[in-house]
Amino acid sequence: MHLGSALQLILALTLAAFPARSDEARAVFLGTFEWQLPQDWFGGLSGIELSADGRSMTVMTDRGRLLYGDIHRQDGRIGSIEPLRSVRLRAHNGAFLIGRIRDSEGLAIAPDGTIHVSFEGVHRVSRYDRPDAPAYGLHRPQVFRQLPLNGGLEALAVDAQGRLLALPERGFDANGDIPVYRWQDGVWTQPFCLPSDGAFLPVGADVGPDGRLYVLERAFNVFGFRARVRSWRLVADGAVDEQLLVLTKTGTHDNLEGIAVWTDARGRLRLTMVADDNFKFFQRTELVEYVLIN
Repeated sequence: MHLGSALQLILALTLAAFPARSDEARAVFLGTFEWQLPQDWFGGLSGIELSADGRSMTVMTDRGRLLYGDIHRQDGRIGSIEPLRSVRLRAHNGAFLIGRIRDSEGLAIAPDGTIHVSFEGVHRVSRYDRPDAPAYGLHRPQVFRQLPLNGGLEALAVDAQGRLLALPERGFDANGDIPVYRWQDGVWTQPFCLPSDGAFLPVGADVGPDGRLYVLERAFNVFGFRARVRSWRLVADGAVDEQLLVLTKTGTHDNLEGIAVWTDARGRLRLTMVADDNFKFFQRTELVEYVLIN
């Protein structure tokens, strides 16, 4: 998402970083890795997927590009990232995405390697059989077309049955709850909602190896960003057993927008999140990791 004025973002960086709030949260902060590459296309990272062991990474910029890399950890924390290749996403006709149709926000990779990307600007979800393949656009229901211009399908995940789950950043229902759209058998439905307090907006999602739905949410004010992660157990047509995992104070991290959940060598669930720097020199691209505790 492209956020407000530069002045607000500069003010965000005047605050010192605060530790994550514990309160009822169940995740413990492990570390932050600030990442830079010299290419002018690098930045705006809005989606992330990791391999089952957390070593291989796919990230996506919000300008229609996938970047593949290997993560090297030292004492369990990210020590370096080795970039491998980058691929520009294509439209249905094979041409590279340009302009407002390239605003890629959500990333979900199915177990068979099929890539799914959600877009703002023109609100839609596309499937890619290969990173360099032409896009196959999934049906666009009317409700997608009516989403706010800068508040569309930011969060995208795929469950164990291969069904897509898409959450809009805005466009909440009449009760102020977050609608969850599900793609199954060639049709989008909206089987359930997630509760929202209106302060935090969904920007990333993943279904973890435990089958739970993890949602990354962001709040923003003139002083900076806050992040929250909640999870739910998925049932037939809903989500139950809400758990608060992460809740940060303003300025703890930059603009976290993507989340991946995986199991480390000690059998613990880890949350790896990536920050979108909005291609601003006063923001930073960072990977942030938390580990779940019992």
